[in-house]
Amino acid sequence: MTSAPAWLARLAARRDVGAHPWFAQHPPPADRVRDSAVLVLFGPGPDGEPDVVLTERAHTLRSHPGQVSFPGGGVDPGDDGVVGAALREAEEEVGLDPAGVEVLATLPPLFLAPSRNAVTPVLGWWPRPVPVGVVDEAEVARVVRVPVADLLDPDRRFTAVFGPYRGPGFDVGGLFVWGFTAMLLDAVLELGGIGAPWDDTRERDLPDSVRSPWMRAVEQEEGA
Repeated sequence: MTSAPAWLARLAARRDVGAHPWFAQHPPPADRVRDSAVLVLFGPGPDGEPDVVLTERAHTLRSHPGQVSFPGGGVDPGDDGVVGAALREAEEEVGLDPAGVEVLATLPPLFLAPSRNAVTPVLGWWPRPVPVGVVDEAEVARVVRVPVADLLDPDRRFTAVFGPYRGPGFDVGGLFVWGFTAMLLDAVLELGGIGAPWDDTRERDLPDSVRSPWMRAVEQEEGA
């Protein structure tokens, strides 16, 4: 069985993740509406080097169509907390067998203001990966296992821009990764002690494929 890499084990053992600026700046309010969880799942890729499972959301969804995310969703009454929810959603979305996942840690919850969700990242290691793919085309358009080496490549990094928004971005696996997913990946790499310097002055506008209807409406109003 392949063990989790040392950097991932160190991250899982940290007790100061909540002090990281991104976590510290986005705590859930007391009156949050819904608890959610995402599975940040790493495993050995075909070459033995670690990769992470990402999904491209279906472009027909009302919420965040076409955007890149981790498997996950809302915590249901029958779930075993946030860990159970993350594993269940991963099984429903990409066909993952929960029994094959070693849960390493739960990171502090983060607040997503647009959906008023408190999202808990569940950090996992997948010792023996098996094929995964789209289970429900109404939810997921693609499933991609992205090598960590690609995430660390400075040439694949940029600042994603939409109006006043500026945030980290990744160009990996044919995916434009931005927003919550990119910020969480950026924080995980940094907290794991493997983050590499990159040029944050290199900016890229959000492509139309990842823009929600409200984003297009905002641009039309601004261009009117």
